[in-house]
Amino acid sequence: MTTTATHLRTIALHWTDLHQAAGQPTTIGAFGLGLRSYLAALEDADQLEYRQHQAAHLRSLERDPIQLGDRPTPVRLHILDTMRAVEAALHDCADHIAATVQRPPMPFAPKQWPAADRQRRNALAHADMADPRRWRWTGHRRPVPYTALWLLARVESKAGPFRKLTVVEVDQIGIVAAGAAERVERALDIAAQRRTLEQRHDCGGRIDIHGGDGRPPVAHCTGCGRVWGEGVIAA
Repeated sequence: MTTTATHLRTIALHWTDLHQAAGQPTTIGAFGLGLRSYLAALEDADQLEYRQHQAAHLRSLERDPIQLGDRPTPVRLHILDTMRAVEAALHDCADHIAATVQRPPMPFAPKQWPAADRQRRNALAHADMADPRRWRWTGHRRPVPYTALWLLARVESKAGPFRKLTVVEVDQIGIVAAGAAERVERALDIAAQRRTLEQRHDCGGRIDIHGGDGRPPVAHCTGCGRVWGEGVIAA
């Protein structure tokens, strides 16, 4: 069973991958092709002629002197949408959790205390206020990996100026983390998936597609047992 800790680590580890993917065009047939992209290629087969005409049109534009000059790197908007949604969900969750579990900083010493005691107390109060483990409401969102790991530390009851989470709070973080990790995996196409195509094989059998989770997509006919892989067809 996938745990909340695993979900939060997944988000932190793959955030750089999302940044890289956001500026890269989809590569069909290359290493790392996931099931979603594989299915999209199958479903788009009937649009091949249109894409060929469109490509020819774009090439003609590229030869036009008006079109010369620097071109921005293609941006994959669905990746950016995923990043914004994950950032907002994790940040709002951390804001809420910190507001309830993070204790206030130690107060400074009263002026009537002896000077030496007041100095020691104020030094401790300054250190407590500056504790890097504290969640801070600065108006600027922390980087997503930081937020994910901060929530992970709360789930794992790491030391700091916090009380232990309640069961309800753990469940709340778990729901947010699971949804965010699912978005990340879906955007990067790295989650294990299985899909049955509506189109049947020539023998009449159903075609199941397996892929994702770091594995190349494989199609399997449930009728005759034929298997299709990337560049390989087995009987």
